[in-house]
Amino acid sequence: MQKSSGKLLNSMDVALRIENLNVSFDSLNILRNISFEVPAGAYVAIVGPNGSGKTTLLKTILGLTGKYSGSVAFPDSSHDNSGKIAYVPQIKTLDRTFPAIALELVLSGLKKTWLGTFSKESKKQAMEMLEQLSADSLAYRQLNSLSGGELQRVYLARCLITNPAVLLLDEPATGIDLVCEKSVNSIIAHYNKIHKTTIIMVTHDWSAAYHHTDYTLLLNKSQIFFGKSSSAFSDANLQQTFSHFGHDHGIKFGLKGNADA
Repeated sequence: MQKSSGKLLNSMDVALRIENLNVSFDSLNILRNISFEVPAGAYVAIVGPNGSGKTTLLKTILGLTGKYSGSVAFPDSSHDNSGKIAYVPQIKTLDRTFPAIALELVLSGLKKTWLGTFSKESKKQAMEMLEQLSADSLAYRQLNSLSGGELQRVYLARCLITNPAVLLLDEPATGIDLVCEKSVNSIIAHYNKIHKTTIIMVTHDWSAAYHHTDYTLLLNKSQIFFGKSSSAFSDANLQQTFSHFGHDHGIKFGLKGNADA
């Protein structure tokens, strides 16, 4: 099993530090012995099969899982749960039926409420954020008229308008078509490069992780690998992570041959 070892950086350069994390529900072990550090400004993918504990790890980082052993820390004291951390859940959990337009959803991220009026400056800020995500044309459309990819970009805008230090994403491209999936992945990667926001993304997409992220955590209840994404997707690592796969799967999903794509 390959794990990150030792401290990667000084505390001031670490966005998130997890040490010896174990999470159990009743007598069922969900996560075992997880330890890694996320450098500030890094883009990190969490990759693993269904039931591997990916979403549980995100919820633990957010402080939503209750009891656990080990530690989850944001060494920079400004990285706390008072607005410095933003979370976008899986798109299938998002409510499309609320009677609002996209611009109103983004604006609600500023006040954490739908009530009251918003200034011209706030509306300008919301429009600029939608524009950064190639979604400004959606501003006055009803939420129930948006496609999966469109709605995902609007929710991203709602989170990013708060200028978070850390952004957590749970399968941001699941449930949307391939063209929109590529668009969402590219938009997130571009935002990370421009704004240096630390991004931690659960994904099923090995290609997106390989091409867009800096670091990858391979997870299957325990930590298989944490390190540079360019080194994560070896045959041995993937066999250990996706243990139900046959030995012959190798690395035939096109990542190594298209590293510069």
